[in-house]
Amino acid sequence: MAAPQTQKIVVLGAGVVGLTTALKLQEKGDYAVTIVAELFPNDPLSIKYTSNWAGAHHVSLAGDDVRQQNMDRETFDEMWKLSAPGGAAEGCFLRIPQTEMYHQQPREPHELSWMPNFQTLSKESLVGGTIAGITFDTITIDTPKYLAYLMARFCAAGGAVVRASVGHINEVIEGGAGIYGPSRKATPPDAVIVCVGLGARALGGVNDSAMFPIRGQTLLVRAPWVRFGRTISSKDGLWTYIIPRRGGDVIVGGTKLVDDWYPLPRPETTEDILRRGLALCPELVPPEVRAEREGTVDDVRALIVMEGCGLRPARAGGIRLEVDWVAAKADATKTPVVFNYGHAGYGFQSSWGSASIAVGLLEKALQEGPGAHVATASTSQGADDKKNLAAHSW
Repeated sequence: MAAPQTQKIVVLGAGVVGLTTALKLQEKGDYAVTIVAELFPNDPLSIKYTSNWAGAHHVSLAGDDVRQQNMDRETFDEMWKLSAPGGAAEGCFLRIPQTEMYHQQPREPHELSWMPNFQTLSKESLVGGTIAGITFDTITIDTPKYLAYLMARFCAAGGAVVRASVGHINEVIEGGAGIYGPSRKATPPDAVIVCVGLGARALGGVNDSAMFPIRGQTLLVRAPWVRFGRTISSKDGLWTYIIPRRGGDVIVGGTKLVDDWYPLPRPETTEDILRRGLALCPELVPPEVRAEREGTVDDVRALIVMEGCGLRPARAGGIRLEVDWVAAKADATKTPVVFNYGHAGYGFQSSWGSASIAVGLLEKALQEGPGAHVATASTSQGADDKKNLAAHSW
């Protein structure tokens, strides 16, 4: 009996969602996956590639959204395993105690009560006028290292990558990744997975007008003595956070500005982040300075390695995880197109879970054909609820 033919899949996008989805599919062994993207993890930093700018830590804000809860928990479990001593990607992660403090009373039971070593904070330990708080263990992610790890693991599993700027999904449906290579030979794929983040707004054949940016600005400071995470919410919905990385750098943030496309760090925002970061975490100041006097903003300013700015790929209606059948030409056979984008600020913390859903949708579509209903609804934010979505992103 002849072995089943390997099916050709093209994944558009090489951010954390695209890389994780492509990797999960390639490692199943039944597919030949090619990632087609304009930008890849090791390229120079660009406002068009959001994943390199992320903090990032795993602190789920799924609320009542059961599907988001499941995606976040699956991802945490996978990352916790990868971050274990001697784990496959230990160097990409740092296990830390995390503290979250709120100006509003969180619901009971708390949505993070499943996290390791979860505890409620005493009122005496709260700061900044907050009224409640929790602590638990989680992981932070050195995002450039982790993206490089995903890329290397994908290629080691036999995956292929092609650099190209795709104007319309019909290009890929009709010609596959081959039309962008030296031979320019058409190799129509069996399916396409779209993981292009904010690019879904402009990609022909998708043109998702529900996509919008939530601009985030952060500082990367050198403070290897900080080995804990801390987040505080202000009364106006702004969050200040401290996210240390394994190598000794610390992300200090941030901002959540809806529909703000400005691609560079703003100096006045840097000053605001410095002030808020120091107030939340006086420990950012070097220990030897704190031993002599109270730390200042200038002490933290001297530690700045880089100012960062990224555009979180948010979507009114939440993550798009569904299948459509598309014909590149009027007389052509339809090809399944799986959509997995619109993760706002929680792409890292839901990446493995959303990849599992996308792979499941793909396999069901390939098995049942275009007559089957295989779409799954987007997450449950309302179409105009951008403010609420911004509050649930890094």
